[in-house]
Amino acid sequence: MLLSMKTLTSFLFSEIQETLSSLPTVSEERKEVLQPLIQYTQKKLDNKEAINLNFICTHNSRRSHLSQVWAQTMAYYYQIPNVYSYSGGTEATAINSTVIDTLVSNGFHIQQLSNGKNAVHSIKYAKNISPIIGFSKKFDDEFNPASAFCAIMTCSQADEGCPFIAGAEKRVSVTYEDPKLFDGTPNEKQKYLERSLQIAAEMHYVFSSIKF
Repeated sequence: MLLSMKTLTSFLFSEIQETLSSLPTVSEERKEVLQPLIQYTQKKLDNKEAINLNFICTHNSRRSHLSQVWAQTMAYYYQIPNVYSYSGGTEATAINSTVIDTLVSNGFHIQQLSNGKNAVHSIKYAKNISPIIGFSKKFDDEFNPASAFCAIMTCSQADEGCPFIAGAEKRVSVTYEDPKLFDGTPNEKQKYLERSLQIAAEMHYVFSSIKF
């Protein structure tokens, strides 16, 4: 039996609930961009199949991680079953430290599980749910699904430079401006927060549109 929305909401960390209460509005133009992802998710749900979402960006360091985390959180929030969010890049680097700081400010509980250049992180959005395991990897890493997934391209560079994603049964372009453009500037923290909230709002819209 599915838990009630009230019960699920109470399980979300309170800081995330506060973040959800102040999300920006999704424009009509962006709603059109998100429609193929909604359709894919709805079809998989209707067919009682696993919904594997692989968010892909060049370095798997910023936008793809934010998208993975918010998609998994919103699927939980809207009780959409069998959603498994992943992320990857055309090359592996590391999760950007400002992304980690931004997610913490949004209310996520994050632990660093390993040291080194490409550290592994545990990212939790609720008390009784398994954490998202975050680290940088290529999109075809063994950690990610090899087939039957939707490839969501979150940056134009990866979208243009990777015309074929092996194993993907659907490819969707949902690109975002790179907050890396503001690294080392006085606006860095603000721009990362803006990007996180934009992605949160759009994943909120996607999963709120699913009917079951």
